[in-house]
Amino acid sequence: MRTYDCVCGNRLFFDNSQCLNCEREVGWCPACARIAALEPLAEGGYRCTYEDCGAALLKCLNYSEHQVCNRMVAMQGDIAEGEGEASALCDCCRYNDVVPDLSIPGHLERWAALEAAKRRLFYTLDLLGLPHGTPEESVEPPLSFSFMADAMPDAGLWRTTAGTDKVYTGHAEGHITINVKEADDVERERLRIDMNESHRTLIGHFRHEIGHYYWDVLVKGRDEENSRRLFGDHDNPTYSEALERYYDQGPPENWQERFVSAYATMHPWEDFAETFAFYLDIVSVIDTARNLGLSRVEHDDRLSSVLSAFQQVGLAVNELNRDMGLTDLVPEVITPAIRDKLEYIHGVIGACTKGKHR
Repeated sequence: MRTYDCVCGNRLFFDNSQCLNCEREVGWCPACARIAALEPLAEGGYRCTYEDCGAALLKCLNYSEHQVCNRMVAMQGDIAEGEGEASALCDCCRYNDVVPDLSIPGHLERWAALEAAKRRLFYTLDLLGLPHGTPEESVEPPLSFSFMADAMPDAGLWRTTAGTDKVYTGHAEGHITINVKEADDVERERLRIDMNESHRTLIGHFRHEIGHYYWDVLVKGRDEENSRRLFGDHDNPTYSEALERYYDQGPPENWQERFVSAYATMHPWEDFAETFAFYLDIVSVIDTARNLGLSRVEHDDRLSSVLSAFQQVGLAVNELNRDMGLTDLVPEVITPAIRDKLEYIHGVIGACTKGKHR
């Protein structure tokens, strides 16, 4: 993750919507792919203040109306590109099918946290050059998101959510659903401990669920036999049988030798998604480390080079976290079996994006 520059000389970060020095509004400029200070235009809208850009911009609707976004949309003439209200949704928010019920206290803040994690997800997907699109763009399968809450008792009544009482975080045919309680720090930490997970974060949920999406995009009907050799037969046992067995018996002994997490042992699809999420962790961490000027994180497109850079950063940050009594940034040990799975994911991404890793 890069940092950026305000016109006042202050450093800007990916999540900023205001410069903390000069108090200018800032936002993600889609024309130059940077967080930019915004100059209001007399005719409405804003101008990107980078001298080599200067694009005319409008705020995403979720920025202007709800302040849960910090991205802009390109302006064409006096309106955003396209027609109608939906055209003023940014390149991240346009993937939303369902957003939280904002009449419920706390949901606005939880939605903002979800959107911040989703923007980081898209940054990494775009960094890798991975394809994604909406139904209107004829991408198969199209990608979409729903952020929903369990039905909650309220003075003897029930708030229903799309006709269901319980919302399960998951993926189905390109549609990713995330329960908004995952944006509650206390609830998420409780679940992390109950499920014996070293990490349980919002960005982790997004990276895991997008792993299921990219199994459909990169593997399904294309490379299933090679996937079976590494991750196992995804048709036998069935997913429901594997799920029941996992929650009845737990992970096998010595699972750490072959899997990045206990949950990855549940079914080959979950193994792929957990490994894919770990791969995105790796890409994100070394991109941030390199852009922040940390030494010894240069790498080329070979997985061995990428992992070497990641392990150097992980070792240093793990020790820093231990100095502060925090959990390890990198709890995973990359065994030969895990490395083989990462190599497979590295390969299918490279084949899809023609090796355009940065």
